[in-house]
Amino acid sequence: MYQLDFNHPVWVHFIGIGGISMSGLAEVLLGRGFRVSGSDGKESELTRKLAADGAEIFYGQRAGNISDGIDVVVYTAAIHPDNPEFQAAVEKSIPILTRAELLGQMMRNYRTAVAVAGTHGKTTTTSMITEILLEGNCDPTISVGGMLDCIGGNIRVGKSDSFVTEACEYTNSFLSFYPTVGVILNIREDHLDFFKDLADIRHSFRLFAERIPEEGLLIISSNIENYEEITAGLPCRVQMVGMRAEDDYRMDHITYNASGKPEFDCYVKGSDAPEHMVLNVPGEHNAWNALAAIAVGREMNVSMDIIAEGLRHFTGTHRRFEYKGKLGGITIVDDYAHHPDEIRATLAAARRCDSKRIVCVFQPHTYTRTKALMDEFVDALSLADRVVLAKIYAARETDTLGVSSGDLCKKLKAKGVDAWYFSTFDEIETFLLENSIDGDLLITMGAGDVVNIGEKLLGR
Repeated sequence: MYQLDFNHPVWVHFIGIGGISMSGLAEVLLGRGFRVSGSDGKESELTRKLAADGAEIFYGQRAGNISDGIDVVVYTAAIHPDNPEFQAAVEKSIPILTRAELLGQMMRNYRTAVAVAGTHGKTTTTSMITEILLEGNCDPTISVGGMLDCIGGNIRVGKSDSFVTEACEYTNSFLSFYPTVGVILNIREDHLDFFKDLADIRHSFRLFAERIPEEGLLIISSNIENYEEITAGLPCRVQMVGMRAEDDYRMDHITYNASGKPEFDCYVKGSDAPEHMVLNVPGEHNAWNALAAIAVGREMNVSMDIIAEGLRHFTGTHRRFEYKGKLGGITIVDDYAHHPDEIRATLAAARRCDSKRIVCVFQPHTYTRTKALMDEFVDALSLADRVVLAKIYAARETDTLGVSSGDLCKKLKAKGVDAWYFSTFDEIETFLLENSIDGDLLITMGAGDVVNIGEKLLGR
């Protein structure tokens, strides 16, 4: 496989450079002195920024964009072998890397490469680590899967030997990575259009853990069922985070303020006294995320008082319980939750907020996930006082499974939940305007475009 070397910058061409992840990687390479070119379907804020930073951008994908001098071509999963630029690269015998492979190659150029994995919480935990490292003046390079205000986007190019990124299990992308510090937050059923079952998912996480070198570290939650299957016989060091007395980083005495934001005592094995942590994001799940971030911070020699200050300053990433505004007496929040565990965590956090009623506008994400986890969705959504369902967001799929949001609505109603289903956003917006009351906490929820409902209600 082609090996990227930061000491010898080359010409890298991105097919689909305008995507949030691809554009971020291109920014890192530009910051390291590489020549960067790329193509995308249309102009955007991301492509304009890349062009301003020195990248050569083509709009439209055609064979002529692939010049003889290009050293390596990078493509996303959305690019198929019949793509004209992909075909041209093959014909010219130019090395080709997937986005995940490029990210893995980049990680090998850093002394400390942190990869945050888990079914849920990757973006938030990566963002918490970012805030901690910035507080400690560590000057890291960051690649995060959401927009983070403290770095002005999803990427930060630092000058130190530290790199922090998310590590997604879908299509086994994280098995192309080379972490020196790996984090596993949780392991649950998801992406069942790719994985066979939970055992298959757990096997991939085990392979991810095996990629950590002997001198490296795996940080893993003791809350993961049978975590020993993941950690047994690993050559690297292993640290456990959780609520057990024997854990390396232990959380205890957790309390919540009126906004549902937790604070807790963190006990580090071998230390005499706990450090009190105060978070500025709601929910117990964020206390768990913070515990993993603390462990990473300590591994990178950041003091506990600076870690505490970094966590106190962290106010969340976009689309993670993001406050959008008020419409009269109605508070509107948006959240990316699209798996039953995430929904349950978000609604549990909402329950701790000072509101009269929780109204959840949920847009299921993919037919495969909706069908496979239907009963779990019903249980999780039942935590809301009212559920309003939008059509399933197909994403990468087509409707071949005969499942709809209407099926989910029927099951919720059968359980006694005040549930409604509408096929268009306009109908949902009209229903909300006519049926919301003062004191409602309205949460638009899902990984698709459901955020637009709240934006429209607020006149944006």
